[in-house]
Amino acid sequence: MEKLQKNLSYQFSDIELLTKALTHRSASKYNNERLEFLGDSVLGSIISEELYSRHSNIDEGQLSRLRSHLVRGNTLANLAKKLNISENLKLGQGELKSGGFRRESILADTFEAILGAIFLDSDYLTVKKVVLNLFSDLLNEAGSEGSLKDFKTQLQELLQKKGYDLPKYELLQTRGKDHNAVFYVSCHVEALKIKVEKNAKSIKRAEQACAQSILEEIKT
Repeated sequence: MEKLQKNLSYQFSDIELLTKALTHRSASKYNNERLEFLGDSVLGSIISEELYSRHSNIDEGQLSRLRSHLVRGNTLANLAKKLNISENLKLGQGELKSGGFRRESILADTFEAILGAIFLDSDYLTVKKVVLNLFSDLLNEAGSEGSLKDFKTQLQELLQKKGYDLPKYELLQTRGKDHNAVFYVSCHVEALKIKVEKNAKSIKRAEQACAQSILEEIKT
């Protein structure tokens, strides 16, 4: 975990907090779900404060869309991959066999749990410094007209501009129950013969991840 702490630019005083943040519910009752809850709130507060400070000329609705753009599951999963969080994940046998260390929903949740752990290990100003460092490039890019539109909207407008039919989203399956549920969604753009599948802790987030993936494929 030394490498992870180096990547975070933060050294834990209580290493047990980091261990807990990296432990998925499939591996132990002593897991990261409560830390994830805390980290989600801390991250939202920090990003909201930073956007409010940086963008004095945009309204509440635009600020909300920017925040959603920055803290969506796909973004957090990508940051988790850059930090190599998967190398330290503690998963149960079932999740290991099904490739849980690559699952975006698990990576995003673990990222939030780590932020919660840093907050408990230090204080708000310290975790704020860590967050702003990790989100530096994303924050600098935020604010363009395109980033104020979610991925589903961007994909719809792009397809309409090309004269294609709208994408078709389908809920494939749901795993787990209540707040632990994971939703598996597909998106099919018939005209381009593109179909992707993504999963997240809400149908909306999974659909957004699908739309983002297709946008990236179209633009490459």
